[in-house]
Amino acid sequence: MSEFLGMPAARPRGGAPDLDARVASLRSGREPYVLATVVRAQRPTSAKAGDRALVLPDGTIEGFVGGICATDTVRAQGLRLLRTGDSTLLRITPEAEAPHEEEGLVAVGQPCLSGGTLEIFLEAVLPPVLVHVHGDGPIARAFAEVGRALGYRIEPGPIADGTSVVLVASHGVGEEPVLRDALARGVPYIALIASRRRGAAVLAGVEGGERVHVPAGLDIGARTPGEVAISVYAEIIAERRSGVSASGSRVRQEI
Repeated sequence: MSEFLGMPAARPRGGAPDLDARVASLRSGREPYVLATVVRAQRPTSAKAGDRALVLPDGTIEGFVGGICATDTVRAQGLRLLRTGDSTLLRITPEAEAPHEEEGLVAVGQPCLSGGTLEIFLEAVLPPVLVHVHGDGPIARAFAEVGRALGYRIEPGPIADGTSVVLVASHGVGEEPVLRDALARGVPYIALIASRRRGAAVLAGVEGGERVHVPAGLDIGARTPGEVAISVYAEIIAERRSGVSASGSRVRQEI
């Protein structure tokens, strides 16, 4: 039925080692996915506890967590979680409680006549945020240290594909080329560590410079390199959660 709706069908049930290898491949390729694991199955259902599947961003399901009714529900909920980055327990049941939603739980009606109840844990796995830090002074080092503590991936060298944050803290050394490269790549969050006056002078020759945060970070009275790093990452987190930049414009959720 999914094919007629224009959605990819679930791939055949496969062994756990194959699914584990696929997970490793997705992680190494920095591809997001949702891991669906059946934690409880009340007959009649075709799935059993321990069955697993992956939901990919294009709607493809690899593995097995039940028949077509369960598959379509897992796909819909999995795609929703890929947008939010959350995880939840999904209950597919013919019981009167469905539909029902609360923190950590989504219960939906069983659309198939066969009945049965499935409880499936859906875990969204998103690649760590890629951060490029330009500079080697105390503030740049603080950016790297705080970023790693937050679970972000700090990339040395040139700006890599998929970079979500570029922090320029080189105190006047090679700033404009890095800013131009970041703007051309459409990096969601770009910051220049400089005063408002110096920042305006640097960005005067950079097309699209209005997208660069300068001064960067939330105003928390930061003075030390560590405090500056915390203020900037606080701004990044705020924009990721709200989807709105400090200037009021919408920002891409992959920051």
